[in-house]
Amino acid sequence: MDAPAPSHEHQRGPGERVDPLTGASTWIVPSRQDRPNLPAHGCPFCPGGLEAPEPYEVKAFPNRWPPFPGQRAEIVLYTPRHDASFADLSPAEARRVVDLWADRSAALGSRPDVDYVLVFENRGPEVGATIAHPHGQIYAFGSVPPAAAVELAGGRTAAGLGPDAPGHRVVAAAGAGWRAWVPVAATWPFELLLAPAQAVPDLPTLDSDGRDGLGRLLVDVVGRLDRLFDAPMPFMLWFHQRPFDGGEWPEAWLHVHIAPLLRAPGVPRFVASGELGSGVWFNPVDPAEAAARLREA
Repeated sequence: MDAPAPSHEHQRGPGERVDPLTGASTWIVPSRQDRPNLPAHGCPFCPGGLEAPEPYEVKAFPNRWPPFPGQRAEIVLYTPRHDASFADLSPAEARRVVDLWADRSAALGSRPDVDYVLVFENRGPEVGATIAHPHGQIYAFGSVPPAAAVELAGGRTAAGLGPDAPGHRVVAAAGAGWRAWVPVAATWPFELLLAPAQAVPDLPTLDSDGRDGLGRLLVDVVGRLDRLFDAPMPFMLWFHQRPFDGGEWPEAWLHVHIAPLLRAPGVPRFVASGELGSGVWFNPVDPAEAAARLREA
């Protein structure tokens, strides 16, 4: 016997469902269950591969297994070098990636069916990356997702990202005022925030110096994370920026979250029932200690 279809009040679109208990949304995407875990024949992201048949420096293209329709999900290739990481990029190479992020944010954000553009990276098989070639992704949402909306509400961005926010937990700095620091209430043991000292709303608005500074700082901090335990650090990285819905959004302040998975060599930081059930996080590494260790790395 087939299960009853969800009621209309619990659906926002063809694949989006709303939890009646919490109001949280989930996209139901059965087609992604069939996507391959590993490529069958070579790397599809290397030049000459399935997704990159021609030579390239950086490249963006639609995801073959998108979470929602309308080509609102893209893959971004950082370099043709399969064994590189963001930490291996030169300043010019890093700048090309930042420019592509900005260009694709502007292009996707100009669509009438897009209100928010999320640039992100899952690095390492431990966090679900199935292809080792250095790459990230972009999701273009039809509404502002909850995590971004929470930051934009209530005047929090200036307190969380302004000149005094890093305190003594600064890890590194780059041009145009870009700084990286461990948040005062870090959820992940070696979590990092990256932001310019003065508010810039989104990636397309970043000027040339700001784009250079962002690229250099990302190269710096990814290298520090890799040196911390003398091995590539698996992490989750995402940008929060101004929504592209035409609103004013005076609180918007471009920044980067990096959530590294490991709390010690080979030891992941697991998220368990006490945290998911309560919404309260328990971090085993003091943020000041984490910042000091990353400065030394």
